[in-house]
Amino acid sequence: QVQVVESGGGLVQAGGSLRLSCAASGRIFSINAMGWYRQGPGKQRELVARIISGGDTNYADSVKGRATISRDNARNTVTLEMNSLKPEDTAVYYCNIEARTRQLGRWDNYWGQGTQVTVSS
Repeated sequence: QVQVVESGGGLVQAGGSLRLSCAASGRIFSINAMGWYRQGPGKQRELVARIISGGDTNYADSVKGRATISRDNARNTVTLEMNSLKPEDTAVYYCNIEARTRQLGRWDNYWGQGTQVTVSS
């Protein structure tokens, strides 16, 4: 019903920057939160950044000051920009959308397939 597709990522040198984009499509009535999570090798999935419909944001401590999340409500897209990348930022990055498919419907979480980000030292 709801498709979430990420783009961006790849191999980046330490100190560099990246831009990840995510687009949600399908049977969407409204979207509340949009966010980025990541899962590094041997680690649990963790929140990187999140933005709710009103524009409030929250970031993981590890990326504060280096990451900016933004959304385009008209296009149902969310973008994550990160700079001063470190090898420990290496992970699969997942886009998460909290949406409902009908008025008064429940809020469900939808995930993208993930995009690999590798930061070389």
